[in-house]
Amino acid sequence: EVQLVESGGGLVQTGGSLRLSCAASGLTFVDYAIAWFRQAPGKEREGVSCITSSDFILYGDSVKGRFTVSRDNAKATVYLQMNSLKPEDTAVYYCKVFSIDYWGKGTLVTVSS
Repeated sequence: EVQLVESGGGLVQTGGSLRLSCAASGLTFVDYAIAWFRQAPGKEREGVSCITSSDFILYGDSVKGRFTVSRDNAKATVYLQMNSLKPEDTAVYYCKVFSIDYWGKGTLVTVSS
């Protein structure tokens, strides 16, 4: 019943920007922290960001200063604004309810070199 749906991925040039969305349903969205992860081809899954119900935010070192996470509880949606994109940001991006095992299916971000 709980569903997380990522959107906004695509192809972008180095230095460009994308905004990813994670739309949630089937839970009381305001009560939960939401995390973003990514997995690049041939690499381990990497934590990108986490935003709590009180808007406490953490970023992974590799994206700090370039990515911004926010949430709109009225829309039950978390956003990941990605700026100054680099080829090494190429990955499938997933959102997850931090404290329980619910994941989206991911959205692919490809940054051309």
